[in-house]
Amino acid sequence: MSMIFFACVVRVRDGLPLSASTDFHLNQDFLECRKRLKALSSILARYPSRGTAKGRNLSIHFLSSGDIACMAICSSSYSTIMAFCFLEELRWEFAASYNTRSINSASRPYAFIEFDNTIQKVKHHFNSSRGPRAKGGWERVEEELKLQPPVQLQLEATELLNGLSNGGHAGGHVEVVPTYRMQPVTPLGILSLVLNIMCGALNLIRGVHLAEYSFQEDHEGIGNVIAFLLPFLACVFQCYLYLFYSSARKVKTFVLLFCVCSCNIYLYGLRNLWQISFHIGVASLSSYQILTRQLLEKQPDCGV
Repeated sequence: MSMIFFACVVRVRDGLPLSASTDFHLNQDFLECRKRLKALSSILARYPSRGTAKGRNLSIHFLSSGDIACMAICSSSYSTIMAFCFLEELRWEFAASYNTRSINSASRPYAFIEFDNTIQKVKHHFNSSRGPRAKGGWERVEEELKLQPPVQLQLEATELLNGLSNGGHAGGHVEVVPTYRMQPVTPLGILSLVLNIMCGALNLIRGVHLAEYSFQEDHEGIGNVIAFLLPFLACVFQCYLYLFYSSARKVKTFVLLFCVCSCNIYLYGLRNLWQISFHIGVASLSSYQILTRQLLEKQPDCGV
C-alpha cells in the first residue's frame, strides 16, 4: 500500500531529533529503515536541501531548510512529488510553531514532542485523502523537482551507517540556505526602489565631491562626507531588505530609517528643507514597503 509510515523533524547541524510521529511498526524492514534514517539525519549537512534514499520496499525522503530538516519513511511506490509536498507542509507547520532561538537552544531529544499531534494530523491527511490534487501546489513542487532534482542515495549504502558509527562527524559540509518566499513586488514597491536608488546616487555623488574638497582643503568637512555616505549605504540596504528576506527585518528597517533622518538633519545648511523632506520621505516610504512585504502564506497542501 502506498503511504507515509513515519515522519520526524531533526536539527540539521547535529541530527538531534526534535519531534517525530509515534507510530509503532514491528516490521523488520521498517526497523532497519529507521536505523538508516537516524544515520542519515546525522550527516544531512553533507547534502543539498532535498534528497531521497531508495530501498526495495521503503524509501526515505528529506527536506532541509535553515536549521531544521523534515524526514519521512514512505513506501517505495509512494509518489516522490507527494512525499515532498508532505515534507513542505510539515516544514511550514513547524516554522510557524517554533523560532530559530528555541530550535538552537534545544539540548535534549524530542524537545518539541507536542508537535507530534501536527505530524499525525498532516500524515493522516496525506494518507487518507481521496480528494483532487491542489493543482497549483502540486505543479510548483513538480517544477522545483525538475529544476533541482533531489539527490539520490541508496538505502543500503554503508556510508549512512558510517555516519551513525562516527557520531555524525563528516567533512565537506554543504551550507543549507533557507528558502523563503516573499510576497510579489507591488508597483508602489517598485517606485520606492527607484526613488531609493536615486537618493542613494545623489548621496554618493555629493559625498564623493565633498570628500575630494575636504581632503584637500577643509579637513573639518569630514563629518559632512560621512553624513552623505551613510545614507547612501542605508539606501542600498533598504533596497536589499525590500527584495530579500532577512531576520530581524523590523529592527534593521528602523535603524536604517533613523540613520537617514539623522544624517539629513545634520546636513541642514548643505541641503534645504525641501531636499531634506524628500530624502526622509523616500526613506519612510521604503521602510513602509519593507515592513508590509511579508513572507508568503503557506502553500496549498499539494493535492490532498
